[in-house]
Amino acid sequence: MKPLGQITVICGSMFAGKSEELIRLVRRAMYARKKVQVFKHALDDRFERTAVATHNGVQLSAVPVRNTRELIAQIEPDTDVIAIEEAQFFDEALVPLCVELADLGKTVIVAGIDQDFRRQPFGIMPHLMAVADEVVKLRAICVVCGRPASHTQRLVDGRPASWDEPTILVGAEDHYEARCRNCHQVRKVPQAYRKRLLKRVRRAQQETPPYPEEQSA
Repeated sequence: MKPLGQITVICGSMFAGKSEELIRLVRRAMYARKKVQVFKHALDDRFERTAVATHNGVQLSAVPVRNTRELIAQIEPDTDVIAIEEAQFFDEALVPLCVELADLGKTVIVAGIDQDFRRQPFGIMPHLMAVADEVVKLRAICVVCGRPASHTQRLVDGRPASWDEPTILVGAEDHYEARCRNCHQVRKVPQAYRKRLLKRVRRAQQETPPYPEEQSA
């Protein structure tokens, strides 16, 4: 009988423990004597170019690749588990690849940041979460108030970044902090964006049907 493949997506803000969870799942597969290959996007060279690394120094060897095509070229036919770090940096072709691998009976473990510093969906992460069999959403601790944090705060010269800053800026504690919804800040949010959000809220309110008790009142 063909093995039952699956896709697990580990997501959350920076400093939420995504790499630790990926490493834990990979080591568990290794203990089960599964053949595992670990990949990471080549953009992530903060700690070690050829390893998945946590902020507290735990490392796991990984093959750096620049895109999905390079990743496909490295996958060996008898591999049971494919783990992919920093998925938000990959191109759209990674999504159907993960589905195809799972359909072939492979276990696919993908980790990535689900929101950019503007709190907008980051790259292909929403699509990966949609096709996943399991989504593990992790939260960090807000450095300002100590409450659970789901957002990544970007800092420029110690101040919250402006909306028009580049989406991708590889860095760690010197550029980013974990923040809760109340403490997260973005400077110079375009008025056009605020107006679009307000329009969507108003449209949703107008289109939402009343509750049955309101209809009968």
